[in-house]
Amino acid sequence: MDLNISSKSEVPKYQQLVDAIGHAIAKNTLSVGMRLPSVNELSKKENLSRDTIVKAYELLKEQGMIDSVPAKGYFVSGNTKKVLLFLDTLKAYKEVLYHAFVGNLPENFIVEVQFHHYHVENFKNIVESSLGKYYKYVIMPFDDPKVTAALKKLPEERLLLIDSGNYPNAQNHRIYQDFAQSFNDCLEKALQPLKKYQKLCFVYPKHTHHPKISLSIFEKFAVDNDFEHQIIYDIKDFKPSKNTAYISVSDQFLGILLEEAKKQNLDIGKDIGILSYNETPMKKFIYKGISVISTDFKKMGEKGAEFVCGSQDMSFKDLENQKLNLKIPTQLILRDSL
Repeated sequence: MDLNISSKSEVPKYQQLVDAIGHAIAKNTLSVGMRLPSVNELSKKENLSRDTIVKAYELLKEQGMIDSVPAKGYFVSGNTKKVLLFLDTLKAYKEVLYHAFVGNLPENFIVEVQFHHYHVENFKNIVESSLGKYYKYVIMPFDDPKVTAALKKLPEERLLLIDSGNYPNAQNHRIYQDFAQSFNDCLEKALQPLKKYQKLCFVYPKHTHHPKISLSIFEKFAVDNDFEHQIIYDIKDFKPSKNTAYISVSDQFLGILLEEAKKQNLDIGKDIGILSYNETPMKKFIYKGISVISTDFKKMGEKGAEFVCGSQDMSFKDLENQKLNLKIPTQLILRDSL
């Protein structure tokens, strides 16, 4: 087994050792039951410190790839692979992604889920504590210098960034949705039903982390098509107005809007229009159906699983740096709410 441990690499030697042995197990170069070199043997052969080898072996034990037998040494115990799925928050459409992701992995993969809730220190701590413990890392990042720095500590070939198109490192593997041109295209497709209303309101609550580029896209669309328009940031004490279409990135606001419309006896789809961001399993059933702009989270999860298994389609790779670069289409689904 050729380990190729380099003293010139930015990757710590213990992590190089973990990666090399993990890769050999994944490729069946090392099969279940095979004995690994002892700490002393490996130290002598690769000119590594005992501490480096022990740390690597302990991390491989945590991953379930190897085990130790007293007085006999270390052995390959299985090809179980642990994957970190690191999401922003738990929402209905993220559950769709999760189930598609997990459902398309072989039985020997174990997925551990963490949430960062856009908290920088939480993100940083979880990434740092996960170093070397997982076969692959699938992460939803957000824009912050500390997030960028934390991600650079993970091995690029094992890291996949998903969901947002705003990435701190263009060199990473990524599966993403577009919040700019795709949003504009969906608004253009919805132009005719939107014309039933005198005014367009884009609801963008202060607490949202939805990309801000959507604000300028909305304003340009409204101006270009001669709509009276408004951006609503504060949803406290909100009351809907007749002959208005509401485009919302917040499911919390969607609940408020539906409740207030019922109180005022407003007919959804006639008196007011609703266009919601992100499809969920329930939106097709609410009020005869809520119109949505959404990427395909099921497909995003499936493609993420393909990356983890190493079976992603080469046609989606950036030819210059050989990194996965896949945009999941965003589509308009028209229902009675508009």
